[in-house]
Amino acid sequence: MMRRVYGWEVSDGPGDFFGITVEHLFGEIWTRPGLSMRDRRLLLVGVLAGQGLNDVLDIQIPAALANGELSPDELREIGVFLTHYIGWPLGSKLSVQIDTLIARHEKRARRDG
Repeated sequence: MMRRVYGWEVSDGPGDFFGITVEHLFGEIWTRPGLSMRDRRLLLVGVLAGQGLNDVLDIQIPAALANGELSPDELREIGVFLTHYIGWPLGSKLSVQIDTLIARHEKRARRDG
């Protein structure tokens, strides 16, 4: 499930923390019925943006694009919407980040395409 969420292979880390986290979060939480992958991604993007966790958004936004869960237009609209709830500084940073990640995704798609 972790590979499906991120769109790429994630290797194990040292110690027990990573394995326990992966087993619980991706083996139980991401696989529960009731929400689609897209629903979960939308919620996660909102939470991360609200907390200013842009480093994690650098993982989630490209994964959403690569998996076809969110389109560039939808991501831009998310930026506009969230700005009014998370505040201008976080929202403007998010909007720039979204545009940057979309441009990288489109460049990669043209290169691989």
